[in-house]
Amino acid sequence: MTVADRAPPSPSPPAASRQRCAACGHELAETDPRQRCPNCTGLLEIRHPPPAATGMALRALLDARCGTRAGPFYSGVWRFRELVLPSAGDDVLSYPEGNTPLLARPSVAQWAGATTLLLKHEGHNPTGSFKDRGMTVGVTHARRVRATAVACASTGNTGASLAAYAALAGLPALVLVPKGRVALGKLTQLLAYGARTLVVPGDFDTCLDLALKASEQLGVYLLNSINPFRVEGQKTIVLELLQQLGWEPPDWILVPAGNLGNTAAFGKALREAREWGLIRRVPRLAAVQAEGAAPFALSFAEGFARRHRVEAHTVATAISIGNPASYDRAVTAIRETDGVVTAVSDAEILEAKAVVDASGVGCEPASAASVAGARQLINKGVIRRGDRLVAVLTGHILKDPDAITRYHSGTPPPPPHANPPIEIEARVAEIARVLSARG
Repeated sequence: MTVADRAPPSPSPPAASRQRCAACGHELAETDPRQRCPNCTGLLEIRHPPPAATGMALRALLDARCGTRAGPFYSGVWRFRELVLPSAGDDVLSYPEGNTPLLARPSVAQWAGATTLLLKHEGHNPTGSFKDRGMTVGVTHARRVRATAVACASTGNTGASLAAYAALAGLPALVLVPKGRVALGKLTQLLAYGARTLVVPGDFDTCLDLALKASEQLGVYLLNSINPFRVEGQKTIVLELLQQLGWEPPDWILVPAGNLGNTAAFGKALREAREWGLIRRVPRLAAVQAEGAAPFALSFAEGFARRHRVEAHTVATAISIGNPASYDRAVTAIRETDGVVTAVSDAEILEAKAVVDASGVGCEPASAASVAGARQLINKGVIRRGDRLVAVLTGHILKDPDAITRYHSGTPPPPPHANPPIEIEARVAEIARVLSARG
């Protein structure tokens, strides 16, 4: 992993982007380090000027950068820099990230009941999750505002990404994690990359509240998904999958939903892609939560009449969040895309994961929520079997190895698609017996 080459300067200085409060419309300079609107404490979002090229010309510009193996466009985030952070210039910090595959696995599509289901596998990013897309932009901006330290609350993936990018930038990193609720595969990344890992009694929401206070009182730069620059990086999941499909959008994009940063980012990406002529129609979003952590699904069922908060408990630790910070932005994304929000059980998540794993793809439990959601929504008739679907897998299979061993080694009766280890005597005949039984 290396730092990408510096991006060449633009022929002319780009018009400045602005931060705008989604609630009251108050605007701040792009380089203002505040995380919330000073007028109403609402969430901020980045508003870019239209790129110099739009429509077919913009497609051609972006497509010409595909396949680059060196330089500033090798990153699957910074290839889209005009749409992400056009003023970043020489401050770009990249591993690089992105360029993740869009996979067809007939066995997964058949299990879900879909004619066409593709898997956008974000577990192929440097630290094993989609968080790297947002973090390359977030830490780049942290350097631009001369942050002296960066911090986040995390159930694992955000912290692992922050720790890696902070190490690359030479910035001290603080990661606040809920005690006993972080998978071992993710915790080891925090420690290995050198972040100061602070174990907090309580849940993720307790950690985020503490991190927000530290940001306000101690001046550390917060890099949770409420940070609007994180959202800009996460937009590129959608931009890249659209590019991989030749800019012909699918009918649905399904995404696991926890803190709702991705849901918000996907909605913004689709809005801008339509405005700037990259696509002619907008696919529908399906945000999929775990039943044990489904406040957004509860709100959706009531037409977003009120915001819910729950005590989160789910095997899908990456989306085990009871009070999503990006709620307001995600509501906008669902409304603008005529999207839906649903919740699936832990049993459905683990069965979907076993199917994805057995296809040779593999993912962490939270990732499989998108595939489980596809099956549920098809069975309910919300999604038609002939619709073209893309399900986003958010994390690598080794992010939570304990979940795999628990599922496959569970007590009888075995769960669907279980593949428990088999103890044998040291004889070739025993191997033959196993081969025959599996045949």
